[in-house]
Amino acid sequence: MNPGARVLVTGATGQDGSYLLERLLERDASVTAVTRPGDQLTAGLPAQVRPRTAALDDAEALRRVVHDASPEYIFHLGAVSSVAASWERPAETMAVNTVSTAALLESMASTEGARLVLASSSEIFGSAADSPQTEATAIRPVTPYGVSKAAAHQLVSLWRGRGSFASTAILYNHESPRRPETFVTRKITAGAARIARGLQDHLTLGALDARRDWGWAPDYVDALLAIADAEEPDDFIVASGRSHTVAEFAEAALHAAGVAATDGLIVSDPRFVRPADVAEMVGDASRIRSRLGWSPTVDFDGLVQRMVAHDLALIDQADPPR
Repeated sequence: MNPGARVLVTGATGQDGSYLLERLLERDASVTAVTRPGDQLTAGLPAQVRPRTAALDDAEALRRVVHDASPEYIFHLGAVSSVAASWERPAETMAVNTVSTAALLESMASTEGARLVLASSSEIFGSAADSPQTEATAIRPVTPYGVSKAAAHQLVSLWRGRGSFASTAILYNHESPRRPETFVTRKITAGAARIARGLQDHLTLGALDARRDWGWAPDYVDALLAIADAEEPDDFIVASGRSHTVAEFAEAALHAAGVAATDGLIVSDPRFVRPADVAEMVGDASRIRSRLGWSPTVDFDGLVQRMVAHDLALIDQADPPR
């Protein structure tokens, strides 16, 4: 990516978007950020970034943004990204996640040589027959979110077949202190910090045996940039290659907070168990490692420790220990 490159980012106020903006500004890119109407986080965008408001399910609004920004690179990160929310609002999830992708791909025709990278998801594989999953693993989602991302993923493939530089980053779970507590990982690390400071007495979670492949969000943003600058467009799994259970994540967080994981400290509540869920997700990132030279720099224990340290610091800043 050359200095001054014109870049359009959707989902700029989310976890990945915020890290991506930082990376892009380090490269002196000219960045336009698409934000949702009423998104109060827009005010926190860096001053160098030009905000444009457009609902992701408004195809015409997205076309106008692309026409005006004339981007050389499009990073499509914006989405209804919560699996739980997709069960509550399946129609909205389909509209936002799929219509936006179709509109951006369609609009690329007006910007010669533009490159698009979609933040796809491991949820497209659903009940995968393969473990670990590769880019050739059959797509068979089991959640409304997974269905919406699978549709978007396949739209990218269709446009790539027509000659567009359209790639997907099949992102496995990736975390950081910038996750809101609506995500189970941040719920765990914030809860562990509160337990350590005597502000909470246990963690209440959903399925403790669900296994996920967790990575460090800034590493995965670096993968997005590598995919955008690749010689050829393609699908790339971005994963650590190791899986852990939710219970293991909670135990690691408590350990990082200096708390012994005694009986009764981690509780499973059926109310927080999803109607349908995948048992284990673990990705094989061999393609992006071999072709683009990407590999994660922070392991599972490292990301948990960083998140817990952040949450302990938040508590201590609000009420310094005496």
